[in-house]
Amino acid sequence: MDIRLIAIDMDGTLLDDEKRLSERNRAALKACLDRGIYIVPATGRPAGGIPEAVCSIPGIRYGILTNGAKVADLETGKIIAEAQIGWEQAVQVLEFLSQFPAAYDPYIGGRGKMEGRFRDHLDRYGLPPAMQKLVLSTRDQVEDEIALVRDGQLSVEKINVFTADRKLRAMLWERLEGFEGLAVTSSLEYNLEINAAAATKGNGLLCLAEYLGLKPEQTMAFGDGSNDLSMIQAAGLGVAMENAMEILKQQADYITGSNQEDGVASAIEHFILSAARQ
Repeated sequence: MDIRLIAIDMDGTLLDDEKRLSERNRAALKACLDRGIYIVPATGRPAGGIPEAVCSIPGIRYGILTNGAKVADLETGKIIAEAQIGWEQAVQVLEFLSQFPAAYDPYIGGRGKMEGRFRDHLDRYGLPPAMQKLVLSTRDQVEDEIALVRDGQLSVEKINVFTADRKLRAMLWERLEGFEGLAVTSSLEYNLEINAAAATKGNGLLCLAEYLGLKPEQTMAFGDGSNDLSMIQAAGLGVAMENAMEILKQQADYITGSNQEDGVASAIEHFILSAARQ
């Protein structure tokens, strides 16, 4: 196999449950970079949410951000591709969500915009401490999310929804799928992620590969959540984590260990590094 680009989800995939990058995973990424293979964070997070432990590795330059709403050169800030929710539809979605006891926030300009009534009470919505810390570091507090989007006529990269109520989450997922032109996915058991239909990690992967002069079969992708499914399907080699959703495992070419077991490093060692030594 001639893998030249590896796209890797962050939460539940590259990072452990405490949002840490293990030394084994870090070493595997560096070994690929040393061989001229692109390592690409492919995440629901914005650029500012990529952990320092990841983005500080020399050679990591490109990112598939907010589920594919943006594909960017992290070094120069150049936007290679983007697909956002128009402000009018974003307002419709936010007004719909406002009827329910869930926290929600739009991503605008690479930052989440969250009202204090949500930001100050994240424990009510099922977020564990590590995720609460991440949310607080990547959200700006605003007085009124809907007014911000409506009055500024601001396009939205993604709308996040948090709820600990599984029945409410399932109902919202079903209802939101009725909105035309949107993609609804999830990366965590207590969230939903709403993007423009064209904003998928799979589209982002193919777009970046073309930009870099690579063929789809020269790509490899890792993931665990439904927002990773399009990427697993689009990649030349799609790898699901042992802790991945069942639908991801069914579509993957290979199932590796869990995010707690350095599954990313294990698959890279198997397909890339061991092959290079032969």
